[in-house]
Amino acid sequence: MSSIISNPVQTFSPSKDWLRALELTSAIGKNPNRILSSVIEEFALTAGERPALLSDQESMTYSALSSRANQYTRWALEQGLGKGGTVCLLMPNRPEYMAIWLGISRTGCVVALLNTSLAGRSLAHCVNLVNPKHVITTQELAGRLIGFQSRPKIWIHSADLEIERYSGEALNSGELRAVTIEDRALLVYTSGTTGLPKAANISHARILQWSLWFAGLMNTGRGDRLYSCLPMYHSVGGVQATGALLAAGGSVVIGDGFSASQFWSDIVRWDCTLFQYIGELCRYLLNGATHPSESKHRIRMCCGNGLRADIWNSFQDRFHIPRILEFYAATEGNVSLFNVEGKPGAIGRVPSYLAHRFPAALARFDIEQNELVRNEQGLCVRCAPDETGEALGKMFEDPSNAGARFDGYTNKEDSEKKIARNVFEPGDAWFRTGDLLRKDESGYYYFVDRIGDTFRWKGENVSTEEVAEAICDYPGILQANVYGVTVPGAEGRAGMAMLVAKAGLDLAAFRIHLSNRLPYYAHPLFLRLRGEMEITGTFKYKKTDLMREGFDPAAANDVIYFNDRQLGAFIQVDAELYSRIQSGQVRL
Repeated sequence: MSSIISNPVQTFSPSKDWLRALELTSAIGKNPNRILSSVIEEFALTAGERPALLSDQESMTYSALSSRANQYTRWALEQGLGKGGTVCLLMPNRPEYMAIWLGISRTGCVVALLNTSLAGRSLAHCVNLVNPKHVITTQELAGRLIGFQSRPKIWIHSADLEIERYSGEALNSGELRAVTIEDRALLVYTSGTTGLPKAANISHARILQWSLWFAGLMNTGRGDRLYSCLPMYHSVGGVQATGALLAAGGSVVIGDGFSASQFWSDIVRWDCTLFQYIGELCRYLLNGATHPSESKHRIRMCCGNGLRADIWNSFQDRFHIPRILEFYAATEGNVSLFNVEGKPGAIGRVPSYLAHRFPAALARFDIEQNELVRNEQGLCVRCAPDETGEALGKMFEDPSNAGARFDGYTNKEDSEKKIARNVFEPGDAWFRTGDLLRKDESGYYYFVDRIGDTFRWKGENVSTEEVAEAICDYPGILQANVYGVTVPGAEGRAGMAMLVAKAGLDLAAFRIHLSNRLPYYAHPLFLRLRGEMEITGTFKYKKTDLMREGFDPAAANDVIYFNDRQLGAFIQVDAELYSRIQSGQVRL
């Protein structure tokens, strides 16, 4: 592997970072026909042999990426795809993944990025939700594609797609379609705060906004290589991380997935200068054994979200990382915060001169009533400094700021549920993030928790409704109350389920059932068995006390089980096991 050109020493200046990001994104609305594939075409013409996407499986220069995207455009045109059409993509991480959606979306067709961890009804729900005409997948994942209401044509990549028979030359005038930044490009699934996954609309403008904004904040350039092992079906791993480098002529190294033992070897082997993270990734690395390559890298910055204050300094010091860019954003939302200054634990701050572009606010929220607090006039109440509240983003039209919009979901009812009206003044409208934040006296925001029935575990949002549905499909289980509990030393909340079941519940068979129905991160880590469920006066399951008691056997009269991944079985939690889990001696 040849070395890349070293980056010059960069002076740390938050104001310059903000200005750079503003300058790069300011022209998006002025060039409505220029989408991300156009940017890549431009680099293909001026620096075609520069590496664009790299991996152990395959690599593509800018010229090769542009050519490959052209082939998929022609394939889509031959299938009669265009505006109004949808193609689902179910594929593991690889450079080809991006070439597929870049090429197909250029016809006006929308590409829905399916979570490769899903199976069974969860996957069928995501496919049925968008009613695709075609699904592109791989041989190893094709067996999961069953139970659809719609009957899409299934294409096995490298087997029956026959993409090589299409020309990779530049598209001619007869093949070009009138696609603008206002058109939808992708559907990215998000669980939101309740219910099954929703498909969020992602426009070409939003893709460019993400790409150019992060290119500006990270000051990416031709000499940069970013390492990303995050899933490409996520907006961060598949769009923001890749776009921030490709929009600046840099390179992206795509990992198959995260491996704590291989991470630093890959960083050094590929001569990376940047990497993308989520908080759980950082904690795994910090808890791992010393690696000989962990201090021999050229990393100048890492970018991501979820790096908590308790490990921030240790992580930065141990791995010699000059700068950390933490940010907060939602795939579909209009609230974006950036910790450009690198303040440990903060998710961002909005400079006064940019408040008009990032009109975020914290409103008081009643946890017990699960609703925004309103005063006698019926308006919401802004939080005082260091007071926790729900993060809201004001909705307004600004052609130069695609990130300020809420483009909604494929379902209009779901979209409307995310909008709060008459918030701080009559007639206004604000996007509801579903997240509880607090802001200190200096204007720094901090993440506190998620509202409602969704919690985060292993870097993924877990819907309690979806998990409960899967649990209750198992014979003999009568009721399931699913919630998240905190575990010392772990990011997010681990899944726990209170079950009411018939006598003789076969936990081994039940565990197999969960594996067939849910992705691994949604499997309950703890089970609590009880004869009857406690409910509120409005017939809702009580969760507050259960969440507080957690998995401590001394705090409950019920039998509690732990889902032991190493043993592959549910085992009863006693005082000794509880102590070992609390002290971090047990793998979760």
